[in-house]
Amino acid sequence: MEWRIQAIRGATTVSENTVEAMRESITELLDELEKRNHLHPADMVSVTFSVTRDLDAAFPAAIARSRPHWDCVPMLDVQQMYVPQSLKYCIRLLVHAYLSDPSSVQHIYLRDAANLRPDWSKAVVN
Repeated sequence: MEWRIQAIRGATTVSENTVEAMRESITELLDELEKRNHLHPADMVSVTFSVTRDLDAAFPAAIARSRPHWDCVPMLDVQQMYVPQSLKYCIRLLVHAYLSDPSSVQHIYLRDAANLRPDWSKAVVN
């Protein structure tokens, strides 16, 4: 079996700009990322989080870092480019990871962010 580096995209939204709301949404997003892609943090090369400019209560990477085995994953937080009428309270991620079956990548789009990529928002059962 040959392992290849793959990119996995994902996004979610939060109900309000609070640490608690961000923690809830990020936890849900990362739980789904790990489950649907059979992914362990040890397989991750890096993770980039972006947030819309209306989110500043917490760093997504700090929330992710508190998860088991995520403390050694290189992560970066950035602010998403502002575009008028774009989705508010949105957190996006880009994960680069080694996967044994690149054809089975499942991008994770939850809550209102499912509207960003309806083609990637349906869960596929493995």
